[in-house]
Amino acid sequence: MSYLLIVYYIRNRSFNAGILTILINRFGDAILLVIISYLIINGSFEVYLLGDYNVLGEVISLLILLGAFTKRAQVPFSSWLPAAIAAPTPVSALVHSSTLVTAGIYILIRYLPGIEEITLNILVFFSLITLIMAGICANYEKDIKKIIALSTLRQLGVIIFVLGLGNVIVGYYHILIHAIFKALLFLCAGGFIHSIINYQDIRYIGGLGRISYFFRFGVNRCRIALIGFPFLAGFYSKDLICEYMLIGNLNFYFCLFFFIGVGLTRMYSVKLILMVFRFKKIFSMGVVLERKLIIKRIKLLIIGSWANGRLLG
Repeated sequence: MSYLLIVYYIRNRSFNAGILTILINRFGDAILLVIISYLIINGSFEVYLLGDYNVLGEVISLLILLGAFTKRAQVPFSSWLPAAIAAPTPVSALVHSSTLVTAGIYILIRYLPGIEEITLNILVFFSLITLIMAGICANYEKDIKKIIALSTLRQLGVIIFVLGLGNVIVGYYHILIHAIFKALLFLCAGGFIHSIINYQDIRYIGGLGRISYFFRFGVNRCRIALIGFPFLAGFYSKDLICEYMLIGNLNFYFCLFFFIGVGLTRMYSVKLILMVFRFKKIFSMGVVLERKLIIKRIKLLIIGSWANGRLLG
């Protein structure tokens, strides 16, 4: 289904993105089938029982980690997530906020008690690499949907980082918060793209703040929540993650790289807001049609991006 949704547009870019997505995800599916087959032969799906009595328990832990890497688009399998933006924007919102990328998170949450400690250290290491890589790429990207996709990849790095530290509750809490304002971002971006003759390059989209009030309001509030502004949704989960990291046993460099990755969020968030809403370009597209149906959805998601952190907490 993900392949069919991504290749919705009949063009080479969508076809290549769909092929890349289905190959990487089928690789992960094959690993998960191997794990399920072994657990059926063993007679129990409780992975944590394998580590004490069976050498293959460590191998199963690594296979679970590898299979989850493909589903949640972590390094070195992160290329399919930005490529999946070739799909229509509502599909991108579903793929990036609530379906494919959360499958790997659920696998880790389900089997985290059975994963060996050395495997958790690998998890933390690769999540930091994904965090830094996605933040740097988002600062140099010009496609508005790819910037949001790389933002999703960065948030996944944060979630996997806190799961690698062993805190399942905070990781799941951040998933629920992240899904709402990421859907809001994609909906606002899709409204822009649809209204200005399918332009996605932020170098040509400028000065839209005066003619698109609700889209500007939604993106600005969502970006502020994503940054972690106090008492908005993102603040509650990110503050917990930072506190849990600082009281843990991580070394100085892991903490340093984590804060660098968090700081990169501020940079590309401010860049996106300034280039789309503030700066007036010479060739900027300046016609935005805000439909009432979309505005109603934006209002609901804005309320959620403000209040769900406190309500879920």
